[in-house]
Amino acid sequence: MTNQHWDAIFSTKADPELGWYESDTSQTLKFLDLIPQNERTSVFLPGAGTSLLVDELLAREYELILNDISDEALNRLKRRIGNSERLQWLHHDMSKPLPDDTPQVDVWIDRAVLHFLLEEADIQNYFDNLRSSVRPRGYVLLAEFSTIGAPKCAGLELHRYSVEEITERMGKDFELIKYEDYTFINPLGDPRPYIYAFYQRNGQP
Repeated sequence: MTNQHWDAIFSTKADPELGWYESDTSQTLKFLDLIPQNERTSVFLPGAGTSLLVDELLAREYELILNDISDEALNRLKRRIGNSERLQWLHHDMSKPLPDDTPQVDVWIDRAVLHFLLEEADIQNYFDNLRSSVRPRGYVLLAEFSTIGAPKCAGLELHRYSVEEITERMGKDFELIKYEDYTFINPLGDPRPYIYAFYQRNGQP
């Protein structure tokens, strides 16, 4: 997975033309509504892209770390939402260790990043990043192509997931709170089966 691949896509397609474009973010927001609201909730998005979810999270006054492998996506997002003291921008490949100074967060939300990682070492690095980033009692929402989902997206092969595999990879420090099979209808009208898995980390905040 390379930034050139994603830069080419984001530089040639408008948001509604993207295969993963989601005009209605309620499927994600309903899981966030299960989280008790703190005064300053911080969220890490490992693949922010140009998602409208960012706008929804800003409206809830969350503090956000917005990461993407594509500079083109981040620049487009910056033009749309501007800048704020509640935003931190990160251009990083999630299959590589995060910078040492990356802050810990209360919530980690991944809609369709993890499933692009195919090599076992890359997948392990992703989960190492997750575990180093989420505070005790923090939450994780992973939304990935399910085992009955399409084998490719954006021209790339995928690692499709069951809730059992995700839970095993999350490890004993995370408790599965809720999961749901969900069929996303993409902008072309094609069904894309996902698994949404929602966890809370054990420990004292």
